[in-house]
Amino acid sequence: MNFRDVFSLAFRTVRSNKLRTGLTVSIIAFGIMALIGIITAIQAMNQKFTESFSSMGANAFTIRFKERNIHFGGGNQSEVRLSKRGGRKERISNLDKRITKDEAEMFVSRFDFPSVKSVSIFANRNNIVSYENYKTSPNVLMFGGDENYLALNGFSLQYGRNVNHMDVQTGRNVCVVGFDIAKKMFKRGAAGAVNSVIRINSIPYRVLGVLESKGSSFGFNRDNIIIATYTNIDRNFPSGFSYVIAVKANDLLKVNAAMGEAEGTFRPIRKLNITEESNFVLDRSDSMAEKAMNSLRFLTISATVIGLITLIGAAIGLMNIMLVSVSERTREVGLVKAIGGKGRMVSRQFLLEAIIISTLGALFGIILGIIVGNTFSLVLHTGFVVPWGWVLYGIVICTLVGLAAGIYPALKAGRLNPIEALRYE
Repeated sequence: MNFRDVFSLAFRTVRSNKLRTGLTVSIIAFGIMALIGIITAIQAMNQKFTESFSSMGANAFTIRFKERNIHFGGGNQSEVRLSKRGGRKERISNLDKRITKDEAEMFVSRFDFPSVKSVSIFANRNNIVSYENYKTSPNVLMFGGDENYLALNGFSLQYGRNVNHMDVQTGRNVCVVGFDIAKKMFKRGAAGAVNSVIRINSIPYRVLGVLESKGSSFGFNRDNIIIATYTNIDRNFPSGFSYVIAVKANDLLKVNAAMGEAEGTFRPIRKLNITEESNFVLDRSDSMAEKAMNSLRFLTISATVIGLITLIGAAIGLMNIMLVSVSERTREVGLVKAIGGKGRMVSRQFLLEAIIISTLGALFGIILGIIVGNTFSLVLHTGFVVPWGWVLYGIVICTLVGLAAGIYPALKAGRLNPIEALRYE
């Protein structure tokens, strides 16, 4: 018998034992589903991270306050911190102060590197927006920015116009609203929000424009926001948060130079001497995405461990089932050998049965895993994700599992004595 005949015989045997095959395939499929499903979900999360953090572009970076966790005393402005050698002293007041509006504006005016600059601040997350008889839940996020804020944060206008430099200078009550707010508040359509007067926590604001829908990103609904000018936020909603400065260089190859010049420009503004460390950080948008994606690596490790443990259990179960199959088919093996069948052919048949069962489990598990993982991607509003590398790994791993689980039963079947096998009851 050639390999094709042995494979056909093994496949018919697998197909004839539907219950046994189904249970074993289910165990293997569950392990592969857990592995592929979690990997697919992680890739969808990575894709969302990349979209969210890289909206500014690879040639952009932000300057933000560097949080401190160590404080001494009750905030006395004259307190100092000693260095490890006990020599140099650093003023805690300088190290722990947030970036103020004056400092951010001073940086924008002094930083003359070819770039686009923006100043922004987070106001709060529990605002109520009302219009006529309609009112939102107290969960609307509010930000303050300038005329460059939308472009540097990946927003686009669908209706109306953006805030301009005059709006920033005067700090008047104007804003740009998210798509969800406009759609819910204005029944005649989101376009009807433009030039309307809404109330934010009972304060009247004129709507200049409506943002395009961006969807949710890890609990942050980018359509449920209001963007006013940072000068207006400072007047109506003083939050005490630190200001953030965004910079987008004109040339990707000059980003590092821009970051170096930005740090050199901002240190004197922050009144830092040459011995003090910077109390602010510069983050590139692509590096933030990379850090966020690196934090998901432990999930990949966890998924791999879960899948391997399940596959080890499936391999043990598959080996037991094949051993039972050898015992049940002892007379059949004896008959095959009695009519001239070789022990090697019998071993190959049992080994192929184990590989077929494990490969079927891999295929079903991969399909279910991709479906489960892409259900998560639908929640994140990302594209369809197929982890082709892990699909290949899954097939190879399950083939090895079938091979490992089938070797001993196959050898046992091939070594059966035909005379004793024919007398087996």
